[in-house]
Amino acid sequence: MRSRQGALLVITTAVTAALATALSGCGGQPPVSPAVLALTSPASASAAAPGSAGIAGTTTGSPAATGSTGAVGASAGARSASTAAGTPPGTKPTGGTATTTAKPAAPKNGGLAGLNRARFGNPAGHAAVPAEAAAVDTSHPTRVVGHGTAASCTSAAVVAAVAKGGVIRFSCGPAPVTIVLSRTAKVVNTSSRVVLDGGGLVTLSGGGARRILYMNTCDQAQVWTSSHCQDQSTPQLVLQNIGFVNGNSTGDTTEGGGGGAVFVRGGRVKIVNSHFSGNRCDSTGPDLGGAAVRVLSQYHGLPVYVVSSTFEKGQCSNGGALSSIGVSWTALNSVFRDNKAVGNGANPARAGTPGGGSGGAIYNDGNTMTLRIAGSIIERNHARAGGGAVFYVSNDRSGSMRIENSVLRENPNDQFETAGYHGIFFLGSTPAPVIVGPRPTA
Repeated sequence: MRSRQGALLVITTAVTAALATALSGCGGQPPVSPAVLALTSPASASAAAPGSAGIAGTTTGSPAATGSTGAVGASAGARSASTAAGTPPGTKPTGGTATTTAKPAAPKNGGLAGLNRARFGNPAGHAAVPAEAAAVDTSHPTRVVGHGTAASCTSAAVVAAVAKGGVIRFSCGPAPVTIVLSRTAKVVNTSSRVVLDGGGLVTLSGGGARRILYMNTCDQAQVWTSSHCQDQSTPQLVLQNIGFVNGNSTGDTTEGGGGGAVFVRGGRVKIVNSHFSGNRCDSTGPDLGGAAVRVLSQYHGLPVYVVSSTFEKGQCSNGGALSSIGVSWTALNSVFRDNKAVGNGANPARAGTPGGGSGGAIYNDGNTMTLRIAGSIIERNHARAGGGAVFYVSNDRSGSMRIENSVLRENPNDQFETAGYHGIFFLGSTPAPVIVGPRPTA
């Protein structure tokens, strides 16, 4: 339901069949990638099993004492496909190879942040985690930020490490540390993968002034590496055992804006055992969103995995935690709490309003995409327009939403929701989202 595509009948406060009928008039659709493929689930395996396939490569065995996996046991799980949105602004020859440095040895005193002292998400969640959704082995990092003290872990060091890519760990001392970035860390698209592992001790902050992390395969400034930037397999970004706080992308209109802490377009991204709090993006706009994370165009429409992670106190026009267009998500054993969609006027914006206000926690818009939430808690989120917990609209009615053994409670919306599904607004391939386990409660 992008505001620049088609015209959607004005959303009213009535939660009736007439609302669904009116919304079915949503016109226009995001561009469709010619390659929309389904990924077959792998056989059940341990999260740290040698050779298990993962977004950022394979794990190779049990990590060393200073290593970090932060993984929940893996087993076979359903995969889903979505449409990759957008087209490149042009074509460019394949770029060069990212430079790497010698792998530093782990300090004998355990100076690397690798103890996983912080655990996030829903510990009572028991959704099986597919092997590719598990944390990756980072016991042999490509590079390390810091030299064993908090003072050595600087903004400049983080920005430089992300630009160089590879497996990144931190050596900031034994205590938790927050690194306030003076510049947004940006992935260079020649990197095949970028893994940020904070070891449960590191938090990156935008200081309330800037976005924290940016990856965009269609941004020429970050190097074009293919003629189909919206549907390429790399870079593969993994965020694990790390915090993102006080990110703020307000005023940044790149790719439509949003993504207060993290913005991703293209390649792949997954989030494991991580924490997002107090992030912000623009407070108005009909299709802008994702105070914590905004994602566009994932390779072959494969899902973004969010595993054992917590999203709280985020605020944006739409999607107080997550937002996307044409992207599938699988959220497992995670928590979404106290997030807000504060826009006004829905999408498209009603006459005289700036638009927005949907999806207190999660905002999904597009065509063929899936949203699966399992073993998770979504509570106390709020939407000024619709979907206090989740706003999900598949414009061509090909997408689906499934909630399994999760708790959705106290997610009010001021204007509209799907009748009988508190805190959810849904338009997809079925009359209502599929729910296994407890139903949402007011």
